Amino acid sequence: MNPSATPDTSSAEGRVTMSNMWHALSASQVLERLHTSAAGLSQAQVAQRTAEYGANQVQVPTGPGLLRLGWRQVAQPLVLVLIASAIVVVALGRVVDAAAIAILVVINAIVGVVQEARAERAVASLMQLTPRTCTVVRDGATLQIDASAVVPGDVLVLVAGDQLAADARVIDNNGLFIDESMLTGESVPVEKLTRPVDPDIGIADRSNIAYASTLVVAGQGHAVVIATGASTQIGQISEMVHAADLIQTPLTRRIATFSRTLTTVILLLGAVTVVVAIWRGYTVVESFLAAVALVVSAIPEGLPAIMTITLAVGVRQMAARNAIVRHMPSVESLGSTTFICTDKTGTLTRNEMTATDLYVGEHITITGTGYHPTGTFTLHNGHELHNAEAALQRVERLLEAAVLCSNARLAHHHEEWSIEGDPTEGALIVAAAKLGLERSHIEGRHTRVAELPFESQRRLMATLHQIDDTQHVLIVKGAPEVILGLCSRTEWNTDAADDYTLTIADTMAARGLRVLAIAAKRITTSTQPQITTDLIETRDFRLLGLAGLVDPPRPEAVRAVATCHSAGIRVAMVTGDHPSTANAIAHAVGIVSTPDTPVVTGASIDTLSDEQLFEITRTSTVFARVAPAHKLRLVKVLQQHGEIVAMTGDGVNDAPALKQADVGIAMGQKGTDVSREAADIVLRDDNFATIENAVHEGRRVYDNMLKSIVFILPTSAGVALLILVSVALGLTLPILPVHILWINLIATVTLALPLAFEQPESNIMQRAPRRTNEPVLTPLARQRILLVSAFMFANAFAVFEWALWQGATLDQARTAVAATIVITEAFYLLSCRSLTNSIRSIGLFSNPYIYAGIAAVIVLQAAFTHAPFLNTIFDSTPLTALQWTVAIAAAALVLPLIALDKTIRNRIHRTTVSP
Repeated sequence: MNPSATPDTSSAEGRVTMSNMWHALSASQVLERLHTSAAGLSQAQVAQRTAEYGANQVQVPTGPGLLRLGWRQVAQPLVLVLIASAIVVVALGRVVDAAAIAILVVINAIVGVVQEARAERAVASLMQLTPRTCTVVRDGATLQIDASAVVPGDVLVLVAGDQLAADARVIDNNGLFIDESMLTGESVPVEKLTRPVDPDIGIADRSNIAYASTLVVAGQGHAVVIATGASTQIGQISEMVHAADLIQTPLTRRIATFSRTLTTVILLLGAVTVVVAIWRGYTVVESFLAAVALVVSAIPEGLPAIMTITLAVGVRQMAARNAIVRHMPSVESLGSTTFICTDKTGTLTRNEMTATDLYVGEHITITGTGYHPTGTFTLHNGHELHNAEAALQRVERLLEAAVLCSNARLAHHHEEWSIEGDPTEGALIVAAAKLGLERSHIEGRHTRVAELPFESQRRLMATLHQIDDTQHVLIVKGAPEVILGLCSRTEWNTDAADDYTLTIADTMAARGLRVLAIAAKRITTSTQPQITTDLIETRDFRLLGLAGLVDPPRPEAVRAVATCHSAGIRVAMVTGDHPSTANAIAHAVGIVSTPDTPVVTGASIDTLSDEQLFEITRTSTVFARVAPAHKLRLVKVLQQHGEIVAMTGDGVNDAPALKQADVGIAMGQKGTDVSREAADIVLRDDNFATIENAVHEGRRVYDNMLKSIVFILPTSAGVALLILVSVALGLTLPILPVHILWINLIATVTLALPLAFEQPESNIMQRAPRRTNEPVLTPLARQRILLVSAFMFANAFAVFEWALWQGATLDQARTAVAATIVITEAFYLLSCRSLTNSIRSIGLFSNPYIYAGIAAVIVLQAAFTHAPFLNTIFDSTPLTALQWTVAIAAAALVLPLIALDKTIRNRIHRTTVSP
């Protein structure tokens, strides 16, 4: 079915023309255009439409197989160079070297396959939302059929507990309420009506449409199917999820660029090495061995392992702070985030409706949030309510009436307070409990004898209570403009102050409060009265007061938003809620600075070009009444303009945007399985403050990865330079490929690993996000790598020549070179704990793993040098005490060298930024 088609009444009998305007048509028009009736379709019509539209199923596209995923991991420039090197090494008879390289390639491929395979599970999880059976009317008979057999024009029978099998237009209802939170984000069930609505209204406001996979929570009704399979809202979301681009993280993009450049340089150097070696008189085998040694030394084999381990440490740290990471590279992406799109309910707010304001002729403020019944009542002038007897009595009467005209209950289990029933009513129950008014005592004096449930047409609820044999009280609760129209006076004034009280209600609503008015009237009769329209519309009620309710912001979310702003990260609220409520909460948590900031609605997004939408995001950060397509488009537009976007969500409707975002963040408590599958990170506590903690951790992870890169690359570059210069001078190679593999895969990895546990720099959340076009190696990193690479080369070359001059064997001299390089790494590791600050300033013992790593390498290097079986495998040999002493002394010179470099750079920086 094509949901974008327009209605066409000229279609032949049996042929259904689909429309996206069903909500704007009357129920009779919908039945007519679908060629059906309240008696349902005939079997002939069902057969024809089944053939035309197919099964009512969301098709799950087939993802790439394991072999294809595996090839993606192998077809990387540096990996291909490693494989080629392994082949050359095997041809030269160096099986140990080749085996080490092969193991590295296999491990890297396995990790990559596991990470990519999870992306396709988001679409598959959508299938779990579709009901297996449903009830329909066909040929006048009520039948239970397989949900996949539903076709357009079928009449669905809806009762509480049913899950919708398809998108349908409601044609009759009796108190029908449907939970659409999985699609719209609205936490309160929506009443479904039959009358037409505005053609241009958004999905969340189409009160006569019931969507596939949503749940009937109350009432009953009938609805005619208007879309099945891929044409339903859930089906379109499935297609958007599958079509969303698989986003590379900022680091993987930078590493890919870096890898291509490094691969080109390595291949050129390898070719130059072969040519120069043959020119200098090396044999062909020796020339290729030298080239392989250079290639193996220049490729930082340990870097992928260190990056993975650093990310894994970040994953563990984030889990301890309530953020579960499903896709490891997203840890680093958070550190690069420039724009966070966050939901409102439960993320920025507590998801606990609370009564904060009352108006009973005087303004009353109520403290205390959540469902715990503790708080104070304060007059607008700041005095305690208990000191104002008249106002206290009016508040008691208002809250007693609110308790009577509600069905919610306050529960206390296992030291936890909760609400059973409607959250709005629950907020009034809690407010009454804060004043010491218990429901059981109030109901004991006023027995309920009748109830008129809330309906959106009436916009009120009414309950009737018996006081004695002849006295009853009728209480109404609902929208202020409706309730005030029924009142002849107020509790605090004999005159009906409609205009002024409405102004008070409007002022409260402008602050983002949901406002309810409550009124009552006495009925004297000797017979049992009934709640009738005439009884309600007599306009003789007494207004008891107004109540303002809000889902309060989380205090920690306010601090987290401020921290994100100081870190240069823009935060936008993207919600399906009403604009006024969204703006009020956005102002309360600090997303916007003024309460009258313009709000961008989903309808206005539809009228904007991509460029206009991006320009809007530069000044507006509150988006309300948005649909899934709006969220997805917003993410794409921001990404097209270089933003690194984190998107939060909890519903099925959020899944496409979560998958498209650089970092998709799903809610663990109120989130759906679909949103969690599409996301990279799941918040256990649904709290925005956890996102800020995760950004902090992401930046720490990136810093530590950069420190690891700056630590690892000088060894690779220094050893490559050592080989290249030796070949150019026609000298014996000072180090063998197998020694290089030992250094790169054993010593370097062991030493670099502790950097993953390095504590964050003090200014980590005061920096601006990294630029998206910033290379992996910053100017500081490049300068440090060149400096240490030159030192590594000079040190190793000097030790090699000194050892030969002292009469050492070639194996001893090469072993001394390996020891010098490893010990230099150990000393250099201490300087890499911070690229700018001194060792003393960051704390000598703030990371004890550093010393554990150094101790482990000392033991390993001693074994490499003196253990006979390792001597056999690695062509090493024991060193004398003098050779060890010279190696250690030469290596230790790296500490004052880096300290001097940091001092000079810091002085230059201070001079540059001084006024």
